[in-house]
Amino acid sequence: MKLASLALASLSLAALAVPASAETVKIGLQPWLGYGPLWIADQKGFFKENGVDVQLINFTWDQDVAAALASGNIQVISAATNTVILNMNNGVDLKAFMIMDGSTTADAVLAGKDVATITDLKGKSVAYEKGSTSDLLINYALNSNGLTLADVEAVPIAAADAGLALIAGRVDVAVTYEPYISAALAQGPEFKVLYTAGEKPGLISDVLAAETSFIAGNQQDLVGIIKAWDEAVTFLRDNPEEGGKIIADAVGSPIEEFNTAFAGVHLYDRAENDAALKGEFQATVEEIGSIMQQANPDEVKTLPTGETFFDLTALSAAAQ
Repeated sequence: MKLASLALASLSLAALAVPASAETVKIGLQPWLGYGPLWIADQKGFFKENGVDVQLINFTWDQDVAAALASGNIQVISAATNTVILNMNNGVDLKAFMIMDGSTTADAVLAGKDVATITDLKGKSVAYEKGSTSDLLINYALNSNGLTLADVEAVPIAAADAGLALIAGRVDVAVTYEPYISAALAQGPEFKVLYTAGEKPGLISDVLAAETSFIAGNQQDLVGIIKAWDEAVTFLRDNPEEGGKIIADAVGSPIEEFNTAFAGVHLYDRAENDAALKGEFQATVEEIGSIMQQANPDEVKTLPTGETFFDLTALSAAAQ
């Protein structure tokens, strides 16, 4: 979820064709808790109840997801919104068909005692993972406060290690996500949250996406996936203990850490998808594209629109 690119450009996907239909729809995903309802839908039989045969394929690295999609071994991907934008710029004929989740406090900018606000970042060292959702968040936070990356000392580092660099005193500020946020804050009262993804709903978010040829030829399967997701979100809300354990086990997190981290993530059910996709989320997608283009103009040459980013045909059908 956290890397911004599936590195699909070099795979020449334009020459590849996804089959018009698939007996089993294979969904690629990584151990991010925002994807949790997929595991619930699988274990509770919601996919089968909605007439779709789904196999969840777990990956550790984005490049492995890329290779699997390119080879046709998976048909649907769980991906960050900015990931989809970048891959569209890399020539992948990809569209999102449903919002999965949005981070509120599960992605954040952290600081020690010498930094009180985002405007204090000028001249400070900032650890963040380039090309990741952390990259997107720090760019948005700076831009919203009249600064850019040129105003800070960028320290490229894996998001998993950014908090450790802050704790060790190697940097002034760290951009990371849960469970690393909670781990850093637990080290003492001098560490604090400066800014979270909640400042801009939808900025750090995930969607289900597929190549347009697959979407066009497999509407019934996509409707089944959306309905199963909706049931899984409802199940989790009604049965937080059982549903939480399914997700925690899937992502390899102790249930205590999971509960803290999950409080910073909002899952979108089908009705919430309908509401957000009346234009609000599409506008956010366009803003995300602009931020990405400003930060990486050589990689992001084409800005997305709501129409080019989403295919909402299956979502509309799922509401019937």
